[in-house]
Amino acid sequence: MADISKRRAALNDRLKDLEARLLQIDEELDSHTTKDWEELAVEREEDEVLEGMGLSAQAEIRMIKAALHRMDEGEYGYCVECGDKISEERLDILPYTPFCAKCAAKHT
Repeated sequence: MADISKRRAALNDRLKDLEARLLQIDEELDSHTTKDWEELAVEREEDEVLEGMGLSAQAEIRMIKAALHRMDEGEYGYCVECGDKISEERLDILPYTPFCAKCAAKHT
């Protein structure tokens, strides 16, 4: 397996980026002060996009934290469902995945 400390560092960096993005989204959502109805309608549409991005970031944060926990427990790199080793190629693409390719296919 690739150096776990490199994977941990990459996951922690991604976690920091996502948390910063969430702060920016929150600030943007709180910044609307216009009273014009047309502008409010446009802002509301933009808010829906921002909220979707925020939900996506929150989901990724949960997955990263779970992967970091698996690292702490010595379980990282093994499928949480079947226990098989997750391929390096899969971890390179999706470093926080809890599933091997076979089990992931069952969940889609």
